[in-house]
Amino acid sequence: MKRDDIPTPALVLDLDRFERNLDRMAAHVTRAGKNLRPHAKTHRCPEIARRQIKAGAIGVACAKLGEAEVMAAEGIRGLLITTEVVPAAKIERLVKLVREAPDTMVVVDHADNARELSRAATAAGAVINVLVDIEVGGRRTGIQPGAPAVALAREIASLPGLRFRGLQGYAGQCAHVMGWAARREASRAAMAPLAETRRLAEAAGLAVEIVAGGSTGTFDIDVEMPELTELQSGSYCVMDIDYRRIGGQRSEALTAFEMALTVVATVVSVPEATRAMVDAGLKAFSTDKPFPPEAVERPGIEYTFAGDEHGRLALRDPDRPLRLGERIEFFAPHCDPTINLYDRIHAVRQGEVEGIWPVAARGRSD
Repeated sequence: MKRDDIPTPALVLDLDRFERNLDRMAAHVTRAGKNLRPHAKTHRCPEIARRQIKAGAIGVACAKLGEAEVMAAEGIRGLLITTEVVPAAKIERLVKLVREAPDTMVVVDHADNARELSRAATAAGAVINVLVDIEVGGRRTGIQPGAPAVALAREIASLPGLRFRGLQGYAGQCAHVMGWAARREASRAAMAPLAETRRLAEAAGLAVEIVAGGSTGTFDIDVEMPELTELQSGSYCVMDIDYRRIGGQRSEALTAFEMALTVVATVVSVPEATRAMVDAGLKAFSTDKPFPPEAVERPGIEYTFAGDEHGRLALRDPDRPLRLGERIEFFAPHCDPTINLYDRIHAVRQGEVEGIWPVAARGRSD
């Protein structure tokens, strides 16, 4: 299949750019003496996870148990579930997953959850690997750093059926701070309590094997932290407008990684010379950012949402009119929720579709 034969709207992944992104991140973490466990919530695609591991990652992080189940069923190992697994029915599923993929890890931020995991694991004759989830300013999940986190780690280490492995701290609030210097300052301040918690845990006699965290926005900042052992960056593999615009260390853009993912759409109506409609609307792009999709190689076009199925294009260059049936590719504002709208990714190299990869964990937020 040719690139121009892909039915629209569709996700298109430029394989050359994608592979360079994988190689650049792998080289970066190797130079820093860290490990990479990229977050698969970005793509929810086992084939991308396989390629990340082949490029040097030690596994992938999954936001939810359902994602991890899909990855494990596809043979992906080295899984870290980065959201607490709490209800009894989910803990039962987790134990089943651990029996299938014993190196799977989960995070805990409450002693009651740890005890429930211990009871379920012991009853099943399994051992669950556990990280203590630390609050680092994002006001989402996580126990308070310092003494409370150390006390929880000590309890986990004492419970049968559990194995304490280390700490997690994700400072998502720092990932999109505009300007590299400001982002570095914000991330270092947020991650400092995580580093201190590791020191306190080790002083208490606990073996802290893993300290996980970091994002694409802070990929070259958080590795400066000696206490961090692995990076969880996810979006670097495909990129989006939001990450491109936040500013890198040596330029105005985060240019270490290339924009590899696009949504291709077709002009289905040209009601007037300065306006056209494409077949990609609210169901084709994420809508959580204050800026719209951006046409890739079609200057002079402004996109606005025009309903579930349509996007409106305003033409600013009358010398290059829009044609009925013209195909236009767009960069997505936010890659993670955009990918989650699609069942498949079309992997393309030099105009040829090399593969169609299922977004197999799409919708698995359970």
